[in-house]
Amino acid sequence: MSENKSLNGVDSARLSDPARPTQNEDQAASLSPDVRAAHTAGSGAEGAPPSNTAPYTCIDSNEDRQLPYFQALRWGVDSLYVSYKGSLTDEAKIQLKRLKELAQSQRPSDVAVAQIKIGDHIFEVKDKGTGLFGFILEDNAYRIQLAKPGSKLPMAYVKVSSQYLTARTPWEIVEELDYLLSTISSKLEEPKVSRIDLFVDFVSSINMESWDRTAWVTRANQINAYSVAGQFSGWTVGLGGAIAARLYDKVLEIVSQSKKDYLFPLWQKAGWSGSGRVWRLEFEFKQEAISQLGIKDFDLVMEGLGGLWGYATTEWLRLTEPNPSDATRSRWPIHPLWALLASIDWEDEGGPLTRTFPVSREPSHDWLMTHGLSSLTSFMASQGVYDFAEGLALFREELHAYHEEKAFLFGQSFSEYVWDKVALKIRQYNRAMNADQLSEAEKQSKRMHAVADAYRKASDGE
Repeated sequence: MSENKSLNGVDSARLSDPARPTQNEDQAASLSPDVRAAHTAGSGAEGAPPSNTAPYTCIDSNEDRQLPYFQALRWGVDSLYVSYKGSLTDEAKIQLKRLKELAQSQRPSDVAVAQIKIGDHIFEVKDKGTGLFGFILEDNAYRIQLAKPGSKLPMAYVKVSSQYLTARTPWEIVEELDYLLSTISSKLEEPKVSRIDLFVDFVSSINMESWDRTAWVTRANQINAYSVAGQFSGWTVGLGGAIAARLYDKVLEIVSQSKKDYLFPLWQKAGWSGSGRVWRLEFEFKQEAISQLGIKDFDLVMEGLGGLWGYATTEWLRLTEPNPSDATRSRWPIHPLWALLASIDWEDEGGPLTRTFPVSREPSHDWLMTHGLSSLTSFMASQGVYDFAEGLALFREELHAYHEEKAFLFGQSFSEYVWDKVALKIRQYNRAMNADQLSEAEKQSKRMHAVADAYRKASDGE
């Protein structure tokens, strides 16, 4: 395939120039007269079509109140995978090899220091690689896979977390990645995009189950509808292919699966009431599609987001209003909701960013307190204790006795045993460098605790 041709023969110049005319301009003309009338009714200005940012309202007869026909809340990049060519420095190779060996140790105190600090990030060094990638570094922002020496693969393959993309722009993230990787490598080249997912979050009074599979006109082979506990949850188109689409209830997905409730305040800033469904239309572009579109360089991909979205919503997939009297599906009128989704302006800001992001991965305070009380009350119930102070004291005593016995089996004092447990969690949560905590003062403190434990055991006649 020629480099200046995109997937399925579409001119890649269109994709890199969002201003180039596309099928979007003809969509309004393709709507039936009745659909066009519904499309413009209640837009807030006589004869003016609804925009993709201001709500277009209609009456919901079931609730006898106005609901937005369509209101975009946020849009942007939800998933980003980039790769870098280059070479790890000899120093980095030696250090990573040693840290990986520590991660594979049977001694918790060794595993606890399998960490590396690069810039402001404290990465956990994994005990195993994957495929030809020998080293894996991870925190809450990045999962960085580094190739084995001599591999023909890119030096680094990086997955950016979805949450980080709500706090920083892709440009800012890649600028930071450039710096982080430059500290452990040489001959670092410009990043390539290996996968990118684009999304729009919106509210709508439209019933997303009101059409069947025939309404989707697409180049993909697979179209599926889903439900959760009897509630319709959304559509997928082309899963497993070079391009895939999902239209789904994002609130339901957060509550039942992902727990990404950090999106709620961002939606509320954009006008969401805090209750009701928020739908997400999402397109996944894998490396195969990006390569065929001829825009693999990060800068070109970011400059062509509007073109990617336009191609996905006009060439690759369309939601239509089927016309049984017309056997030519390409002539079926575009659903007005789809016309609004396709016309999202990628030159505009896609909504506010949080600008705050926890690089560490520890559980929330709410989670810790909830589960802590759950363990305590379960113990109290097993003992028939109702008083909190009495239950807490008894639980502490039992907890200490149980784990002190386990520490003895490992040949450790109780203090050493607990220190190892905490250090392993610190590594997992990217909270701090455990090696920094193993100063002479800390070692002396541990020795003093060990002496105290031995004295207490002797005093108790153990």
